[in-house]
Amino acid sequence: PIAMSDPIKTTLQALGAQVLERGWLSANNIVFAEGEPGATVVDTGFCTHAEQTLALLDSALEGRPLVRVVNTHLHSDHCGGNAALAARWPGVRIEVPAASRGKVQPWDDALLTYRQMDQHCDPFPVHGFFDHGDTVRLGRHDWQVHATAGHDPDAVVLFEPNTRTLISGDALWQDRLAIVFPELEDQPGFDDVARTLDLIEALEPALVVPGHGQPFTDVAGALRASRQRLAGFVAAPQRTGHIGEGLAVTGH
Repeated sequence: PIAMSDPIKTTLQALGAQVLERGWLSANNIVFAEGEPGATVVDTGFCTHAEQTLALLDSALEGRPLVRVVNTHLHSDHCGGNAALAARWPGVRIEVPAASRGKVQPWDDALLTYRQMDQHCDPFPVHGFFDHGDTVRLGRHDWQVHATAGHDPDAVVLFEPNTRTLISGDALWQDRLAIVFPELEDQPGFDDVARTLDLIEALEPALVVPGHGQPFTDVAGALRASRQRLAGFVAAPQRTGHIGEGLAVTGH
């Protein structure tokens, strides 16, 4: 169990959300066991951890069927469990960012960058797409979809405005900035990261549920740390490539 402060627990309970914190090799799973359209999980971990993902979700859902999977982006540590969940619950609906449509229909390991990054992700069916400006129903609340290119060009974050809760994927972590993957392929990404951090700041989240690590409320501190690290990457772009060599297999 995650040791969380009472205000964080209260907010998550109000949202009907349960955060299953994974290690740095698998993204956190955010579970909404009740509400419409039914039990939903945001992000599903790395494919080699699928058996653990199934066990965690079975426990969290307490016998309820999983109805929907939502992915913040399609790095393998965030969607690697999708295929296993689709096999376990054959009626599950999988929804991903609309910007990735051409990469999954038809499925293309190269466009998804799995081939270049030496990652593995079992192909999975995609039943729906959401885009910047849409809303996604998670539990009993509507969450805004905001495009957040940078770490991944197709990524989104999900924002619940009443509690000001942000499901940030890899757009914002508590103590450091995620690798900017486009830059590893000699594509521009740093400016997109800066715009994403500005967007998150403008949303003024009170609580962030990141893709890795514990939920946190010191959003100003996280933004400051991310901007400092981004400045370091911009000043010495070779650092991005060096770090990426060691982390590419995990999607970080």
